[in-house]
Amino acid sequence: MAIMRWDPFTELNALHDQLNNLFSDNFSQSRSLQFAPVTDVYSEDGKQMIIEVHLPNFSEEEVSVDVHDHALEIKAEHHEKEEDKKKRQYLVRESSSSFYRRVALPKQTNEEDIKANFEKGVLKVTVPFKELPKPKRVAIGTNKKK
Repeated sequence: MAIMRWDPFTELNALHDQLNNLFSDNFSQSRSLQFAPVTDVYSEDGKQMIIEVHLPNFSEEEVSVDVHDHALEIKAEHHEKEEDKKKRQYLVRESSSSFYRRVALPKQTNEEDIKANFEKGVLKVTVPFKELPKPKRVAIGTNKKK
């Protein structure tokens, strides 16, 4: 068995390099490819679930909310095309951004009463829950023979 010299800083340096690569890869891409709006999923009273998605620069017509296979699907697509005929003859500026989020719904969801509201760039979807049946108490007996 050979004796090997162990350098604790070798592993630390490798971890440092991995973190540097992670951050440089993510921040070197263009901003439009990294579009990830803030999405909050919460319940205030336990009777409903609320999903809020912050979608700045999207209009209500560009956002859709669907319920499919017991999941909520939120999609947003924004396309912008601008032609500059004043300075250059064939200059066209195009930009687009899209967003997709799928949120699994709990079993007690009342899918027929889901409501969505879009105001000031924030989509708010309210998912009400059905009241679950109360548990039935079972009497405990004894098995005594007479």
